[in-house]
Amino acid sequence: MATVVERERKYSGDEGFRLPDLTGCGGVVTMSDATVSDLDAVYWDTDDLLLLRSGHALRRRTGGHDAGWHLKVGAVGGARVEHRFPAGASDDGPPPELVALIRAASRGRPVAPAARVVNRRRERGLLDADGRVLAEVAEDDVRSEDLVDGTERAWHEIEIELVEGDEGLLDVVGERLHAAGARDVAVSKSHRAVAARIERFDDHEPDGPAGQVLAYVRAQRDAIVGNHAAAYQGDEDAVHDMRVATRRLRATLRTFRGLWDRRESETLRAELRGLGGELGRVRDTQVMAVRLTDAVHELPDELVLGPVAARIRERFAADLAEATAALRSALDADSYPALLTRLDRLADGPPADVGRRWVERRVRRAVRRADRRLDRALASTGPAGDAASHEARKKIKAARYAVEVREPAAGKPAARLVKRFKALQNLLGTHQDSVVTREALRRQALQAYADGENTFTYGLLHARQAEAAGHDRPAVLGARDRARHRKVRRWLKRG
Repeated sequence: MATVVERERKYSGDEGFRLPDLTGCGGVVTMSDATVSDLDAVYWDTDDLLLLRSGHALRRRTGGHDAGWHLKVGAVGGARVEHRFPAGASDDGPPPELVALIRAASRGRPVAPAARVVNRRRERGLLDADGRVLAEVAEDDVRSEDLVDGTERAWHEIEIELVEGDEGLLDVVGERLHAAGARDVAVSKSHRAVAARIERFDDHEPDGPAGQVLAYVRAQRDAIVGNHAAAYQGDEDAVHDMRVATRRLRATLRTFRGLWDRRESETLRAELRGLGGELGRVRDTQVMAVRLTDAVHELPDELVLGPVAARIRERFAADLAEATAALRSALDADSYPALLTRLDRLADGPPADVGRRWVERRVRRAVRRADRRLDRALASTGPAGDAASHEARKKIKAARYAVEVREPAAGKPAARLVKRFKALQNLLGTHQDSVVTREALRRQALQAYADGENTFTYGLLHARQAEAAGHDRPAVLGARDRARHRKVRRWLKRG
């Protein structure tokens, strides 16, 4: 299966619209001759179009240079990740490899043909002075059919997709197209094909004081769904973002407990903790491998005694393979889409009727809890201080997430406090990284000793980590004071 990042923008024009000359746009010197192809795609989805509603498009296409199964993830107009899989002679459904990548979006439910899009495409390359293709511009004459209700549509569309150019080129080309009468198109062809049906499922925006919390919960749920495919394949950024979303959800369900049935929200928190743990194993292993490898490379050659770098690579490659397999197993389990379905009910259902002051009190309570835990950590030393610092960091994250809930309504004052909490959180995270790294080095040294290897370098690295950790305290104190400055927190006391 191949994976590519697609950066494109879509436009439409009235009948009679003509593509303007695009030479002179962002380094475009010439346009290649047009090539014509006929594309025929069948889009698959659940009966209530869960894939499209979550920014996924699954299709089997014939014609063109990339015929086969495609899964696109992401919003139209931004960078979309496309997973490609070759099609068989007669496919009765998407291949298992792609089904695994849509389990979050589909909530594990079956998919079936939802729409057919037939497209005659005239495509040209936009070339620079060296003959490099900066982008491709496609003029599409499109016909679609909703395979459920039979609705047929036809339209003309222009797509500009980057090849070797940058985002600035898309901006300049877009200006030229606008001047010629083109309009932006914010949805995909598959979305337009089922427009009548998808309108029935449009989610209403939550309102009222609890609406701020529900909107935040929905955003984190959507982050889990949007990062699922890439995280399943071990992408570092996606694993990180998905893990952060589970943390935000757990903290929010705790901070604002009382909005939902207590038993259900606590069950969800426990299940999210399990999912976050599997994501954390992968992410922590990825980070630790890079951290230790870089630390070894920073040492002078004469201080690296024995196959230290090789042993670190071997150890963390094995750990990462094991953690990745465990994560995939968790994402393949029936409990995972069931968790998301229950999260849907919580995020989309009516919460308890609460007032603005109720929400604000819980934000203030999360902030005070973080303050107390940090003071306790700063009063502790040694291993107990390390553990207390780690717990303080968790509470600071929870406070930050609570303030993020209020940020859309409170504006810049809340954003400023979020920034201060993040800086404090990062400093405590650096200290925790040192603690974890020292333990990893200790274990690695014990294994090296058992294997009869020299352990000097591990001890040196351990000492450097301990020394670096000792320098964190002044920075933490400064960040604490900035996060508690009266002007930064004054907005919390209003109302």
